[in-house]
Amino acid sequence: MKITYQALTDVGRKRKGNEDSLFVNPEQNLFVVADGMGGHAAGEVASKVAVESINEFVCLTSGDEEITWPFGLDENISYDGNRLKTAVRYANRKVLEAMKERTEYEGMATTVAAVLVDADTANLAHVGDSRVYLFRDGALSQLTSDHSWVNEQIQSGIISADQARTHPLRNVVTRALGGKPDLQVDMQSHKMQADDLLLLCSDGLTTMVSDEEIARVVSEAALDVEAGAKNLVAEANARGGEDNITVLLIRFQE
Repeated sequence: MKITYQALTDVGRKRKGNEDSLFVNPEQNLFVVADGMGGHAAGEVASKVAVESINEFVCLTSGDEEITWPFGLDENISYDGNRLKTAVRYANRKVLEAMKERTEYEGMATTVAAVLVDADTANLAHVGDSRVYLFRDGALSQLTSDHSWVNEQIQSGIISADQARTHPLRNVVTRALGGKPDLQVDMQSHKMQADDLLLLCSDGLTTMVSDEEIARVVSEAALDVEAGAKNLVAEANARGGEDNITVLLIRFQE
């Protein structure tokens, strides 16, 4: 399948710096969004280390199955799924190592949402509350499930999705790179169809813009990834832009 994409990141209206990181490697069909956390610009460091380390491992394993796999292989997923899953765990190790090198990085962490495409198959990896959505046949569906405190409360029936959007603990993640050495990475694999769109984004978009509005903006862009990405960032800023906003739209064509 042919892939076209547009990646944008914006500081938003309330933050002084941007702790989100974007990475695209067209040669590998690798797409990554990371949302960093931590004081003294450590969040920016964590997200940058993460995306660069993921790319490093994906490139290392391109066409070479004889390398040493630092965490073993998961027999339940494909080779490319293993490349991506291991890349995220490798990135977690790199974030933890960076924390040990400088005291001001202590406690830094980052979310990750990543896609590695092989022909018509999209392998998804995610940790934290950055999301991956699928837009197909005019309908938007959230493929990932947030690793966050509010999502746990939603799943337990304690609060509603609408309440979660304004809850004071809505930014608390329960899983992130930099948390612990034995990181659990959620993996998925999806067969893509012509005119499918994948949206990777940080919570700077989803805390400002509802899924219904995201679907409307993407639909109005009529599969134009450049217009869609720009309009999503503009919509988040128009609604307050309280956090950094990162969006990555990927379109699949025959």
